Amino acid sequence: MHPLACGTKVLDCGIKTPGGLQAGLALARICLAGQAEVSLAPGEVSGIGCPQIQVASDNPIVACMASQYAGWQISVGKFFAMGSGPMRAAYGKEDVFEHIPGKEQSPVAVGCLESRKVPDDAVAEHIATALGIPAGKVTLLAAPASSIAGAVQVVARSIETALHKLHELKFDLNQVLSGFGSAPLPPIAKDQLTAIGRTNDAILYGGRVTLWVNAEDDVIREIGAQVPASASPDYGEPFAAIFDRYEQDFYKIDPMLFSPAEIVFCNLKTGRSFAFGRTRDEVLLKSFFE
Repeated sequence: MHPLACGTKVLDCGIKTPGGLQAGLALARICLAGQAEVSLAPGEVSGIGCPQIQVASDNPIVACMASQYAGWQISVGKFFAMGSGPMRAAYGKEDVFEHIPGKEQSPVAVGCLESRKVPDDAVAEHIATALGIPAGKVTLLAAPASSIAGAVQVVARSIETALHKLHELKFDLNQVLSGFGSAPLPPIAKDQLTAIGRTNDAILYGGRVTLWVNAEDDVIREIGAQVPASASPDYGEPFAAIFDRYEQDFYKIDPMLFSPAEIVFCNLKTGRSFAFGRTRDEVLLKSFFE
């Protein structure tokens, strides 16, 4: 822990400290505001052992969209990170909060930053000012995707990517009651760009999500095929190659790419289930092991 002069507590989960699997699971659970279970399970990619990160929630909209979704851009001087965690619900200024529950006022705040730099006083005070609370009431956790803990928390976003895609497709998220997701934890990359590629591929080509919903079957049939990552024209090659093709500019990539490989809807209203998409082990092998 690194207490800053302004009073903010900073927990380094993988920048100057090595972190680990347990730190990653804790970081992922905090990103989800404690509203989901996150666990490790055995798995494989084309017969090669590869742990799976599993997420289960009976409050997926609050857990994933009001907290875990990295929708708050934190930019202070040369420091930049995407902010997630419970502090987003206290900030509440993102457009998504016009459509989902979870916005709140709180005397304290906890946030997670995907960053290669430990946040300093300027960053902490910027966040505290935006939240309208003293800097001493803020706790920040940080880790890059090129660390064990950072990779775990990114790969734990399988449900979140499915829900965000559904939101973009104008599906009423209030119809989603529960969610379960899994994705393979890739080998930890030496550099941040490779890490970003592998962790994205884990979900785009290996993520599997099941949602329990109360909806009309016709709505699910119409929208379902658009949810998997394969619905995007950018789909089909490792994310690192896609990223390079767009000159390493995230905002040039088709936003509809960012979703799991496979999604299953279990419709509680009718008792019918619908499956869309499939995993692609051959792409994961190229991304993870070549």
